[in-house]
Amino acid sequence: MVYLNQIDPIAFSLGPLPVYWYGIMYVLGFVVAWWLGTRRIRAGRLPRITEDKFLDLLVYGIFGVVIGGRVGYVLFYAFGEFLQNPLYLFYFRDGGMSFHGGLLGVVLVSWLWARRNKVHLADLIDFIAPLVPAGLGFGRIGNFVGGELWGKYTNAGWGVVFPTAEPQLATQSAEVVRAEYETGALDALARHPSQLYQAVLEGLVMFLILWFFSRRPRPRYAVAGMFALLYGCFRFLVEFVRLPDEQLGYLAFGWLTMGQVLSLPLILLGIGLLWFSRKSPTLEPVVPVKDEDGEVAGGAEVVNGADSAVANGADGDGTDEEKGTPPEK
Repeated sequence: MVYLNQIDPIAFSLGPLPVYWYGIMYVLGFVVAWWLGTRRIRAGRLPRITEDKFLDLLVYGIFGVVIGGRVGYVLFYAFGEFLQNPLYLFYFRDGGMSFHGGLLGVVLVSWLWARRNKVHLADLIDFIAPLVPAGLGFGRIGNFVGGELWGKYTNAGWGVVFPTAEPQLATQSAEVVRAEYETGALDALARHPSQLYQAVLEGLVMFLILWFFSRRPRPRYAVAGMFALLYGCFRFLVEFVRLPDEQLGYLAFGWLTMGQVLSLPLILLGIGLLWFSRKSPTLEPVVPVKDEDGEVAGGAEVVNGADSAVANGADGDGTDEEKGTPPEK
């Protein structure tokens, strides 16, 4: 049955300030990441890192996602608008966030946080990766509610009519559009709900795979590699039924989109990291132990495949590959 998307993108208002569902989805994504990450911290999956330090990391991540996502969108999808008006970079209310830009932003702030807290960047990224898909899923649901990033026309029974995608409907009242829909006159305008495809693949499926894959310690780079490979493949596939951004269109062959171009490096990176992880050490969990003052005491970080351990945060004699969580150079 064809569905008509007439969901109000505004959830509620605080005085003159509208609160959008899309923003709420971002908040939900970070809340779930905090909850999942706290569980992993308590299980010792990032030795010597306390819950307070993890909360600090989450704040870094918020800045990385928002700033990186916006900068990435402008550079990858709207560079022409930026050249005409550099202030366009700050027009957040006009919409426009890029996952690939957000990813680069998160990697950058993770590198800064890792140096500050003397954690190996790869161990940190492996820790973060299973926390991300929930936010991706919520974000795609926000896209669906907002009636944006829709797919191509389809005859499938689950197609969705997006009035915001059709110029002939955008100027009509909601009541008129609803009346036409009920007569079946809009069935030919049904589109693939590509946002929901991505919510399921990038959100639910990726979360289940990564969460269960990382339940036991994996070699360094393996979890990050799995994340990059899965996202790259899922995004590349969904782009076949998702319309490209209007200002870009197809880049080549009548089907290649910017999303696919940006996802190809992720696929290659994922394969490379998984291959490289085969001979990399494994960071074993160290359950935090609190001292008499309630502070988390340092423990020993044992890395399988290495001959040394880092105890109480002291430097060992091993190389970066032999240490548990050494400072990045």
